[in-house]
Amino acid sequence: MNKLSEGIIKLKWLIIIVVIGLTAFFSYQLKDIKINSDIISSLPDDDPVALLYKNIGEEFGGNDLGMVLLETDDIFKKEVIEHVKQITDTLKFTKGIFTVTSLTDVIDIKGSEWGIEIGKLVDEYDMPDTQRELDSLKYRVFSKEMYKGSIVSEDGTSTLIMFTMLNGVDKQQLAIEIKEKITRLNLPEKIYFGGLPMMMNDVSDLIISDIVRLIPIVFLLIAFILFISFRTTRGVILPLLTAAISVIWTLGLMTLLGYEITMISNIIPIILLAVGSAYTIHVLNRINQCLEKDRKKALQIALAYIITPVILAAVTTVVGFVSFVFGAYLTMIQDFGIFTAVGVFFALFLSIFFVPALISAFSMYKSANRLKRNGKKKKSFLSNNILRPLKNILFKHPKYALTAWSLLLLLTISGVFMIQRSVNMADYFKKNNPTRVTEDIMQEKFGGSLPVYVVFNGDIQSPEVLKTIKETQEYMETIPGIDKTQSIADLIEEMSDVMGEGKKIPDEKAKIVNLWFLLDGQDIMEQLVTKNLNKAIIQSKFASADSKLMTDFENAMETFVTENSTEECKIEVTGMPAVYVRLDSSLIDSQISSLIIAIIMVLIIVGLLLRSVAKGIYATIPIIATIIILFGFMGLTGIPLDIATVLVASIALGIGIDYSIHIITHFNHALNENGDVNEALEETIMVSGKAIIINVASVAAGFLVLLFSELVPLQNFGLLVALSMIGSGLGALTLLPVILILANRKRKFIKS
Repeated sequence: MNKLSEGIIKLKWLIIIVVIGLTAFFSYQLKDIKINSDIISSLPDDDPVALLYKNIGEEFGGNDLGMVLLETDDIFKKEVIEHVKQITDTLKFTKGIFTVTSLTDVIDIKGSEWGIEIGKLVDEYDMPDTQRELDSLKYRVFSKEMYKGSIVSEDGTSTLIMFTMLNGVDKQQLAIEIKEKITRLNLPEKIYFGGLPMMMNDVSDLIISDIVRLIPIVFLLIAFILFISFRTTRGVILPLLTAAISVIWTLGLMTLLGYEITMISNIIPIILLAVGSAYTIHVLNRINQCLEKDRKKALQIALAYIITPVILAAVTTVVGFVSFVFGAYLTMIQDFGIFTAVGVFFALFLSIFFVPALISAFSMYKSANRLKRNGKKKKSFLSNNILRPLKNILFKHPKYALTAWSLLLLLTISGVFMIQRSVNMADYFKKNNPTRVTEDIMQEKFGGSLPVYVVFNGDIQSPEVLKTIKETQEYMETIPGIDKTQSIADLIEEMSDVMGEGKKIPDEKAKIVNLWFLLDGQDIMEQLVTKNLNKAIIQSKFASADSKLMTDFENAMETFVTENSTEECKIEVTGMPAVYVRLDSSLIDSQISSLIIAIIMVLIIVGLLLRSVAKGIYATIPIIATIIILFGFMGLTGIPLDIATVLVASIALGIGIDYSIHIITHFNHALNENGDVNEALEETIMVSGKAIIINVASVAAGFLVLLFSELVPLQNFGLLVALSMIGSGLGALTLLPVILILANRKRKFIKS
């Protein structure tokens, strides 16, 4: 380490030039940065449910169901019908839209003097304008299950204009275009935008809003904490500079490699600002403690000492993030783990190479006034008012710390079993957010917005297959959460009824083929059957965001499919409830696997680097206790496990154990120097304790800024990580010293 520190100081200008060059290069890449808020694109391709969901988009013209909801006092008014047609036409003539279904553009099957007449519910060339015609339309809508509660709400105050996007289009850009076009119509009715594509666009807007608003706040807040902690310009500039450069390098590398910003990776800048500054804080704190008169030598000595614990702290933090690569279900979480780990490595490199190089090159040494005339260190508020009283309590009453932690664990451990899970995208928005309001209206009046698809493989014109489709629909409608279903079987039954043969599937294929001939060319057919007539789907919507109801629905459908799927008619189920159930089960799996991986890897790494399995265990005890308390807090306060909060435990382990590492490393060094446990621990608490408190304050403050995020999971994530930092910091300064006292009480040491 002495040779390395000498080399860093010797090559200071080369290091500075390389960093400036790389920063300029990665900054240039940021011009191409993109945001992807589509959770579907993050599903693993080898998952059968996810694969089937994506395939529906290719085979049936799109699975991205968007909705425009128009709300007024009465839908059945001349001007309202005209406004519905305006919206419908606007959507139909928007490039990238595959199908549009609305009150003014939906199939209608009725009898006439010539037999069956298949047309539109509303004739666009002869719109209803008299009260009699409007009343007739109203009667027709409410007399048919196909329209009531699907196109028009049962109270007649709302109507849906549904559309699907072509597979492969830029959904985000198309959603923006749709909103702008319909908003420009300036209609008097209330207009809401719903469905997954529109929701993803809203998430994208909120991601941009969060980045623009929150990063400057985090930056200023950490700067303030650093200023009151170090009281020097370099104490503010250097930690923030290293963190900012690590953010630029990380985002630049992501863009260069073709990765996009997601609803998870958008917090990478905030994490790196909070965490990335921590390593520089420890480096500066150690340099400040070195009292050599030769400032260059002081820098070299301090650097030689601090490199090992800082590298160890960074490696364990990286382990916390890398654990997501092996334990996460969503690729967006895996990507988050990879690039946050890379960002931490960048911050580590900058703190042990770039910062000392800057200090040496520009003589940014600590001012000589750090010493009093009598040669003693200046008084510090942290040292005299927090650390010294804490040290005295620990030495005199070590059992107090153990008792306090034991009680806290007992109080919160019951909450671990009360943790709920949340995977519904609507829950990610605040209750007053327009997207959340739209979803609530959709659930109340139209059976939700979560698409459900049941796919049938076979001869779709076969009576047996069509009857199986109808039986499946009838079964689905008995399950809570499913209100209405739609399939080709409905149209065949409707036509059969109009022909006077009853509302049923004909027993002869020839009759079905004859009826089918009349349906050819209708827009709705492309949504329900493939062109070669070997696949058909049931379309439905799930009306609840309750994870248990979704799981019950999936279990019920799985049983039905097992009992009714045959070689002639293979049945498969997919849709957002199926995707959410996969996500729901993966949350537990991801949490357990990533946490176990992180704990094992941290124990091995810390144990190897400290050359002691016992010390590795000592280092993990405070953070494991903190994680248990954190889970208990989540259960007791109702904070759910979701795609953001599932990250907290492993991140808390990776970051929080840094504090324990610095305590143990400093304690070992001091113990070898003076041979006295109490003196070694006192020096450790008074010196490393200061850096830990500053570190905890800056990191916690950085994450607490996420409380102002527009996305609820990120608010919870910020709160939980901040609490875990406070908990792990307290554990390192209270619980760990007591463990070290008890472990070393009977040992004797000789000064080296």
